[in-house]
Amino acid sequence: MTSPSVPQKSSRPVAVFDLDGTLADSAHRQRFLERTPRDWDAFFAAAPQDPPLAEGVALAMESARECDVVYLTGRPERCRRDTVAWLAAQGLPEGPVWMRRDDDRRPARRTKPEVLRRLARDREIRTLVDDDELVCDEAERAGFTVVRARWATASATLKNAQEREGRT
Repeated sequence: MTSPSVPQKSSRPVAVFDLDGTLADSAHRQRFLERTPRDWDAFFAAAPQDPPLAEGVALAMESARECDVVYLTGRPERCRRDTVAWLAAQGLPEGPVWMRRDDDRRPARRTKPEVLRRLARDREIRTLVDDDELVCDEAERAGFTVVRARWATASATLKNAQEREGRT
């Protein structure tokens, strides 16, 4: 995961939010993963058209009252510009965005807890909000408080791609 170039020191706790399936509804682009071979370029190119997920957005706004918001996504670094623009267009709180290196294919259940531990060296992590059950399980095992984002329709295709191909 690539670390953002934003100062990390603050006395406020941190609320960490996933994007796809938590803040962004990626259901409209699942079709690109149902093909063989999967069309990852088209999948990520369609991300700017993701509708926001009201429950996730409301929770991020509420969390920003007491916490600094950090975004932790499995999207590759090459999607940074579109991702930051999407967050701003939704009126979401500003915050650092941690993204996967373009060549990093490790499962999110490995990469995200790694970033959480890194953040926790200097900051209190109040909560992680994520829709990936395996990420949530690993984060809880590592001692983090987790909110499981279950407000979007789960996609077996995306879950399989996340675990087997480490793409998001």
